[in-house]
Amino acid sequence: MVKQKAPITHAMTVDVEDYYQVAAFFDVVRPEEWEQWPSRVEANTDRLLALFDDHGIKVTCFILGWVAERHPELVKRIHHAGHEVASHGYSHRFIYRQTPEVFREETHRSKAILEDLVGQPIQGYRAASYSITRQSLWALDILAELGFIWDSSIFPTRHDNYGIPDSPREPYKIITPSGATLTEFPLTTATVFGQAVPAAGGGYFRQYPYALSRWLFHKASDEGRKPQIFYLHPWEIDPDQPRIHQARWFSRFRHYTNLRRCLPRLERMLRDFSFGTMSQSLGSVHIEQTLDLREPGAGTNTRHS
Repeated sequence: MVKQKAPITHAMTVDVEDYYQVAAFFDVVRPEEWEQWPSRVEANTDRLLALFDDHGIKVTCFILGWVAERHPELVKRIHHAGHEVASHGYSHRFIYRQTPEVFREETHRSKAILEDLVGQPIQGYRAASYSITRQSLWALDILAELGFIWDSSIFPTRHDNYGIPDSPREPYKIITPSGATLTEFPLTTATVFGQAVPAAGGGYFRQYPYALSRWLFHKASDEGRKPQIFYLHPWEIDPDQPRIHQARWFSRFRHYTNLRRCLPRLERMLRDFSFGTMSQSLGSVHIEQTLDLREPGAGTNTRHS
């Protein structure tokens, strides 16, 4: 259970990556080819920052290490504007397709790049495509080892690329297999006819009618009593981005649907709900659930602290 400490603030988050780096295009755009594509991440992120400034809110930006290396001034602008900087890893690969050694090296590299740019510790992490699943729970130990305090990588739903469907749906503590502790802020889902329906943003936000997105987010928050997460990517407000026609039709559908409608819908979302950073949102609640991964069957069981 999560007890309210103060008026809740939902977390507005941006996964700062470019349009050609997404999971939908893994099979047609390899990382060694990324430099060949025209980058649009700075302009798109700056548009989002201007929107957030207009609404007087601070957000959390999960920045890809590859992007931070090539656009250091963007990272500095995000930080100097008062937004929270967190890590989105380095190469945007699924964690469960990496070895622990590669994951540790990439995550350390990304964290160090960001810390050098902002001059302070990076405490938060989000995996590429929410790829901390039952296959990759080992990654939590590495995150704790590298000094992360909280994580937002576990999506309590079913999806072909991610998800732990029966994991907790409110912020909770995780005790990793080695005994370290992290705070997990899972992605937003709403229970509809007994099913966990994603309501956190991204492609779902573009594909659902806005009225449905708003209703699901409100329902997930228990009518404003529990903090939730909303996320999007800079490329989602860019209908003029270059098209990657080699991708499969379903990947193109996921990526390109309603790009033109995303920004107006986001403006409505900012008017309809109260948002801030991940740390502000976590600070508005007292966390009582603990998931101890050292216990048998710990992928699904929780206990109260």
